[in-house]
Amino acid sequence: MLVKDIMVKDVAMISPLATIREAMREMRRYKVKSLVVDKRYEHDAYGIITYTTILRTIVAEEGDIDLINVYDVCSKPVISVPEVLEVKHVAKLMVNQGIRRIVVLRDNTLVGLVTMNDIVSSILEMSEEEAV
Repeated sequence: MLVKDIMVKDVAMISPLATIREAMREMRRYKVKSLVVDKRYEHDAYGIITYTTILRTIVAEEGDIDLINVYDVCSKPVISVPEVLEVKHVAKLMVNQGIRRIVVLRDNTLVGLVTMNDIVSSILEMSEEEAV
């Protein structure tokens, strides 16, 4: 099975110049725990911001979330994989690196996001099909 078979294609994104408050609003709007941070320019890298990153920032900055841009606190560059990579390799990468989300690219352009939950769900589906 390939990454493109299980990835989420409708990825929630945010501008790198958005504030932490705007990121929280977008997460709530899309009902997600992370946002992919768009590139600032063509040859830049994608980033990612998560609930954990936001919570750490709020604690460190004592709640002043309107003065901090997403770009300043996001994880960047984010780990990415091509859409035609086998899922088992992505799962191994996630386990070895201790990460839960990986950006999926096609020709250096974002096409999806794969999470640990996506991988576990696909494994469960396969095992249920084999049991039938």
